[in-house]
Amino acid sequence: MSAPWKAAKLILPEELEKKAEQLRGEGRTIVTLNGSFDLMHAGHLQMIYEASQQADSLILALNSDASIKRYKSVDRPLISLEHRLQMAAALQFVDFVTYFDELDPREFLKRVRPDVHVNGSEYGEECIEAEVVKEFGGRIHIVPLVAGLSTTQLIEKIKSCE
Repeated sequence: MSAPWKAAKLILPEELEKKAEQLRGEGRTIVTLNGSFDLMHAGHLQMIYEASQQADSLILALNSDASIKRYKSVDRPLISLEHRLQMAAALQFVDFVTYFDELDPREFLKRVRPDVHVNGSEYGEECIEAEVVKEFGGRIHIVPLVAGLSTTQLIEKIKSCE
């Protein structure tokens, strides 16, 4: 069965530069947001929505399954990359989805050169992405976390129901 969201919203990592150039050629600004978004919740939705308000086109980049295993746990992700991409692409305010295998998004950001990069307040203005984003003339936009909403808290709550 074909997946229409793939043709409409998926950008393969090797196509990022070309897509970013195309968007800029159309006069569009680009905002990026990255994360694992494993077990997506309302806090993620708030962050993604706010990101979408910062520029014309939102490119949401997800950590691959392998990178999540390396930086979170061998027991993660809970939801496969394919399904996380599909859920993210289903959001009306997400223009494009992609993924990366590295532990952090700096190489992804070098290829896209966003006008704005969004991050959660736990990382702050001086996040590891800041230097790369500013090098290409972009800015960092920080979104406050929604209290009480985190994947870790959800996992603990689910475990307590056993």
